[in-house]
Amino acid sequence: MKASVRCVFLMLVTTFFTAASPTPIEGTVPAVTAPAGLPPLNDIITHANSKPGGVCCAALSYVLGPKVVYPLSASYIDTAASFWSVQEQSVLPDCVVEPLSTRDVSAAVFVLSALSVYTNFSDQCKFAIKGGGHSPQRGAANQPAGVTIDLGALKQVDISADRKTTSIGSGTRWGDVYTKLDAQGLAVPGGRVAVVGVGGLTTGGGISFFSGRTGFVCDNVVNYELVLPFGKVVNVNASSSPDLFKALKGGSNNFGVVTRFDMKSFESGPFWGGEVTYPITTMPQQVAAFVSLAGAKPYDEYAALIHNYAYTAGNWVILNSYEYTKILPPTTTAQPYPPPPVIFKPFTDIQPQLSNTMRISNLTDFTRELALNSPPGKRALFITLTHGLSASLIMEIHGIADTRLQSIRGVAGLVYALSFQPLPTAITMKYSNGNNSLGLDASDGDLVLTLVTVTWILASDDAVVRRAGNQWYRDAKEASVKVGLGNRYLYLNYADEGQDVMGGYGDGVREGLRVVSRGVDEYGIFQKAVVGGFKL
Repeated sequence: MKASVRCVFLMLVTTFFTAASPTPIEGTVPAVTAPAGLPPLNDIITHANSKPGGVCCAALSYVLGPKVVYPLSASYIDTAASFWSVQEQSVLPDCVVEPLSTRDVSAAVFVLSALSVYTNFSDQCKFAIKGGGHSPQRGAANQPAGVTIDLGALKQVDISADRKTTSIGSGTRWGDVYTKLDAQGLAVPGGRVAVVGVGGLTTGGGISFFSGRTGFVCDNVVNYELVLPFGKVVNVNASSSPDLFKALKGGSNNFGVVTRFDMKSFESGPFWGGEVTYPITTMPQQVAAFVSLAGAKPYDEYAALIHNYAYTAGNWVILNSYEYTKILPPTTTAQPYPPPPVIFKPFTDIQPQLSNTMRISNLTDFTRELALNSPPGKRALFITLTHGLSASLIMEIHGIADTRLQSIRGVAGLVYALSFQPLPTAITMKYSNGNNSLGLDASDGDLVLTLVTVTWILASDDAVVRRAGNQWYRDAKEASVKVGLGNRYLYLNYADEGQDVMGGYGDGVREGLRVVSRGVDEYGIFQKAVVGGFKL
């Protein structure tokens, strides 16, 4: 962390945290057994009640020692700085747990589960689970006046002997996964931005450059190592627990803490990709090319496209990310820009081009490039919509965005982006037999995932930015429904905190998730004590 940022943060935590008197709490001790190696629950409670400050952080310190850190410590400050948005960076938990192993996570979840029941779900025992920390919403992965479990040390990337499976710690970021796999000529379907964490993206569904071939990221998980309420560690797969296995594929943080993902891996290598920037005057050609690619029959399963409209410094530009994941030989000096794949030629033929980075490179490089488009350290808003494929609707949704951003043009540091991404039946039909919990199948037809991302500087502008975002969503949703192209699905990893993601999966799916939740979480720990994210 830069020295100036560290000083500001120290002033914040000094203001909010002062020495506290002992605050013993009396409640009903749940009839649960501590995981092996932990003290009995009554001993943990007795010790915690004798210490100053919150009982839950005191109990965690008793069990985990220096793996629990407090305000003003360097580790606590570093965890805060590692979040992507300023909203999450500014959250001040009472303490942060820094587990080094699944066993540590189990111990923390046991203590927090038991003391949540004991304290009748008091705020001091509420907790959040941080993987990469890329969700912008305040409290999504950082718990105000409670406990944050930072999984950042769980970052193993282990390749099986037959190279068909890679086991990935839930605190790993995708860029670190790809660095190791690129060196081995392998890949897994994962995030497209290097700094995004494995855990949140995968439990939220996940889109990858390989989705045309492999479906959603979650569809490629063959086993989860999961810490259930009260600390029980289980392996969840299609054989051991089929209902829970399906629920974890899109069900987010509602069932436990995933500590490891075992994912399908496959042979990979250099491929064609990069970014091209165009003036807004090329929009009609761009939209025609987008609809042609997204609606192609058959869909080219190697193609991945993010079609962006970015507004900054008073102007719109178009920035497209193209990836074609069929393996190619490395770029040479004699041919630095290979000819584009046929499916992308309608885009790459468009002129003029303001910038062009097209090349043959590897997964690590392309995901680092995308990360440069969204640097950390600003206030941020995501809000998403799913709709059918139509050139006129895409043009109308852009027009709505242009109208709604007029009220926030003067916001300090404003960057406003509108993104369209194909979600064709080629992706949804692969898992139309219900192997995930997203509620999509081929009957939905070719869809478009649409995202508004806004970043800005001042907290005083939060309300006006959020209002503009909500107005865009309302108007764009109304426009899609009016032409018969509305769709209930909301991609969790792009959703705003006020959006009904679980309802967007469909009533039947949501009720199925609730049944699974009740089966593994009798006390509702991951509904009432883990309050961040999207609840059932």
